[in-house]
Amino acid sequence: MKNAGAEAEIIAPKAGRIQGMQHHDKGQAVAVDHTIAEVKSDDYAGLVLPGGVANPDALRTDERVVRFVRDLFMAKKPVAAICHAPWTLIEAKVVEGRTVTSWPSLKTDLENTGARWVDREVVTDNGLVTSRKPDDLPAFCKKMIEGIVEGRHQRV
Repeated sequence: MKNAGAEAEIIAPKAGRIQGMQHHDKGQAVAVDHTIAEVKSDDYAGLVLPGGVANPDALRTDERVVRFVRDLFMAKKPVAAICHAPWTLIEAKVVEGRTVTSWPSLKTDLENTGARWVDREVVTDNGLVTSRKPDDLPAFCKKMIEGIVEGRHQRV
């Protein structure tokens, strides 16, 4: 995002640092710029939700995060979600009627909430960009940058 000219900020439920993961191994720890309690959706042009299993599982249980995501959708701002990140979208009740992809184990969860799940490396639907897994990152990042940084929204 930064390389594409965006001002990217890390928002998390708690201040300090968050631990990134690369599959099952610890990845880079990243400093948190703002807690979810300190931000408003009006202050952001879009959102990227992290993948993996642990972070999306924790985020979907935090009502402040869910409300933030819902507010971005209501304002029609672009959102990108990869891997298990659509769990948070399900909790925010924003996927009904949308075409999405995700890690395959979320297919039933997404379909049960009214989404149309497809097995593709990247899917765009009215400002929502979704991908399945780390191997999809090149396509995901390209569409994420188009949607958030360049302001181009596409529909499947």
